[in-house]
Amino acid sequence: MLEELERRNYSPRTIECYIPAVEDFARYFHRPPDQLGPEHIRQYQAYLFRQRKLDPNTVNQRLAALRFFFVKTLRRPWSVAVTPYPKKVQRLPTVLSQAEVAQLINAAPTPFYRILLKTLYATGARRAEVARLKVSNIDSPRMVVHIQGGKGRKDRDVMLSPILLEALREHWRGLKPKTWLFPGNRWHTGPDPITSKVIWHACHQAALRAGLHQRVHPHTLRHCFATHLLEAGADLRTIQLLLGHHDLEETTLYLHLSHRHLGATASPLDALALSAPGKKDESPRDE
Repeated sequence: MLEELERRNYSPRTIECYIPAVEDFARYFHRPPDQLGPEHIRQYQAYLFRQRKLDPNTVNQRLAALRFFFVKTLRRPWSVAVTPYPKKVQRLPTVLSQAEVAQLINAAPTPFYRILLKTLYATGARRAEVARLKVSNIDSPRMVVHIQGGKGRKDRDVMLSPILLEALREHWRGLKPKTWLFPGNRWHTGPDPITSKVIWHACHQAALRAGLHQRVHPHTLRHCFATHLLEAGADLRTIQLLLGHHDLEETTLYLHLSHRHLGATASPLDALALSAPGKKDESPRDE
């Protein structure tokens, strides 16, 4: 399965999700996954909902992994009628105010965690994209950050904030990273980049220290980046390109989160000619 994923150039993040999903499926039945079939998939899907209480979107991801395994690796047929995908749930994400984002970044327990949070918010990049940034991706003459190998294996450029650039220069002077902007291992001097889990811990610990009541994770800063840009007057097409969205419809989500757009639309209640509370209706009535 790993070979099939790599041959089709699936992203490391997708591989990280798909392989454990098939492992979990096999472990549930205590049998190798190639000895299982549609009835086992049906039972496993029910187990994910009833006992694990997983979100429908997470179950969809698990089913996508199993479908890849059975169709691409084992070359077996897959019937959507037998194994239907649950309806996706579209929830509005959490968005922090700019003051809360500043509070989060200021609460980072280490300088390394602080620069990770700054990079997340300043670029709107996904945590896997930030983890794999290279020193050469910071283009200071053009003031852009090159995001390479994003979702769907697509590259894109985002703006380089002057404040972020200064913070990255200070970060570079301290660690002198050669290839990866954020090297791994305990002292951040390893030959490989950090994992995306390090970025999750940076966000989680800062949120706890900041005393924020909302559930905050790295993707929250991506939502904040897009929403705050929209509120500052950026157009949806520009935000779509910066986020690397395939479809503009994905980006329209932020219209629901923007206070500027919500505040500019009046409720129809405001146009009604209503009497004051407790005042009797003085309109003539038929005797």
